[in-house]
Amino acid sequence: MFLLQKVDSTLKKIKANAANIITITNMSFGGAAIMATLNEYYSYSVLLIFIAAFLDRYDGKVARKFNQESELGKQLDSMADIISFGVAPALLMYEMVLMNAGIAGMMMPVLFIAAGALRLARFNVMDSTGYFVGLPITAAGTLLTFSYFFTNSLSETFYLILFPVLALLMVSTFTLKKV
Repeated sequence: MFLLQKVDSTLKKIKANAANIITITNMSFGGAAIMATLNEYYSYSVLLIFIAAFLDRYDGKVARKFNQESELGKQLDSMADIISFGVAPALLMYEMVLMNAGIAGMMMPVLFIAAGALRLARFNVMDSTGYFVGLPITAAGTLLTFSYFFTNSLSETFYLILFPVLALLMVSTFTLKKV
């Protein structure tokens, strides 16, 4: 009987923390993507970022389903997002395309990461309205990562334009309906 109570208690704790567990898993995949990029396993990095995006899609849904939305979860999600969709894609595409572009090549990923962090901070202090303000970092980072498949046909100049365009879209004030 004691064992059943212990299992029930453990399951309740897992349910109460399910969304945060998914978020930390997302963050872990983002961190692994960074490590893959640093070790020149670029296609693995792309896969890991896409898995992180899949997980990011469900952490909020799980939190709402189990009525476990919290300020901690919101902040944790932003930390995961800056790693998985800011740093990981920026580093990947820097290594793939911009490494030889000098100062401009170094500035573009930094600009992308900074804009993503600003967008996340702005989101965290705004009241939830059912709309995103600016392009979510998940979308920007996933789009940047997706461009990996076209690096052989897109020029360095394209990326020197893509990075600031995505950064600008993240910090802009247009609205998108949440789905």
